[in-house]
Amino acid sequence: MLNNENFLDKIGITSKISWGYLGVLIFMMGDGLELAFISPYLVDQGLSVTHTSALVTGYGVMIAIASWFSGVLIDMFGARKVMLWGLIAYIVGHSAFVGFGVTNVDFFIMFPTYMLRGIGYPLFAYGFLVWITYRTPQKRLGKAVGWFWFVFSGGMNVLGAGFSAWAVSNLGYINTLWSSVFWVLLGGFFALVLNRDKLERTSTAKGAEQLKELARGITIVVKEPKVGVAGIVRIINQAAQYAFPLFLPTYLATFGVPTETWLAIWSSIFISNIAFNLIFGVVGDRLGWRNTIMWVGGVGCGIFTLALYYVPQIIGGNLVLLTIVGIIWGACLAGYVPISALVPSLVKEDKGAAMSILNLGAGLCVFVGPAIVTAFYGLVGPAGVTWILSGLYFASTIMMIWVKLPNNARTIDSVESSESATTPS
Repeated sequence: MLNNENFLDKIGITSKISWGYLGVLIFMMGDGLELAFISPYLVDQGLSVTHTSALVTGYGVMIAIASWFSGVLIDMFGARKVMLWGLIAYIVGHSAFVGFGVTNVDFFIMFPTYMLRGIGYPLFAYGFLVWITYRTPQKRLGKAVGWFWFVFSGGMNVLGAGFSAWAVSNLGYINTLWSSVFWVLLGGFFALVLNRDKLERTSTAKGAEQLKELARGITIVVKEPKVGVAGIVRIINQAAQYAFPLFLPTYLATFGVPTETWLAIWSSIFISNIAFNLIFGVVGDRLGWRNTIMWVGGVGCGIFTLALYYVPQIIGGNLVLLTIVGIIWGACLAGYVPISALVPSLVKEDKGAAMSILNLGAGLCVFVGPAIVTAFYGLVGPAGVTWILSGLYFASTIMMIWVKLPNNARTIDSVESSESATTPS
């Protein structure tokens, strides 16, 4: 067992919380299995597109709010308790959503229950991310958060989508939705039962003082402006991920790219992204967290966002070349992975509050991407929207100039080594 633990530690998975990674993978599989079919299914059942859009919007609002306060709640109540709250919120919300809302196609039941469900995964998954930042040695933190995003995305975008593709055909829509409860419970078992580590509350506040503690999820950006800038960068990170599906398939269709081909390209993008989440976690630890974010994430995404638009004009609907461009773009998205190591390292205290801002960014990008399309597509068309998205990526590179560790160190481990070297013996 000791050798196994050493192996896990070396590859970046802190062995004492390794069951939590598996738990997040399985939980996110259950959480993400309905994403590809819930909206069209509800429309087919008689719900209007407006109601479906409102349902998803309300869900996203709760994700953003829960993401925002997840880190502070960890400090106030401990990781295990907050993750358990997320698990319970998901099960209660999802069960009511399916059992009373979906089966009766009752929007007025679906709306609040789907919002309650939205509290679940931010508290569970992002709660574990905060746990990782507290338990992982700084020299391996980039690898550790790379593994987190690997299991997070792999569960939601790969296993969840793959299982639902099989389950809908073999079990039906309603039974597929109910199966989610089994998967999130299994994930909770691994993360909260088999994972024996305890991350207790770091705050001793009680009563009214707890409200002040909760406010740290907001005031941290005043105390540490660099954290606020990093939060904006985190929004930009995935903005195009939620914007492109709204207009890029239609644009590519003008070059003879059918929907099936687009879906194959999109799938390849996220297989690449998941793999490079690990790679750039390692690269960030070696070459520097900020350097990786700036040059791979910001500059790389800026260039290949434009390439996704302009390459079809040169090569037409060539599937191989379009897929290669998509794979590189997906890899560049992973260049932002070290930001989850950088941000909590910017502060000596209030690490949970700093992670709350980062998690808020992860929630808000769900809105910002579509909002950009809604606001500008009619004015500037697909080319203009693509340039706006690309410009944001380049802007994130500039923003990262101010998001730096003491002495402009590459990682927090470099800071500590530098301080040790300059301390008189």
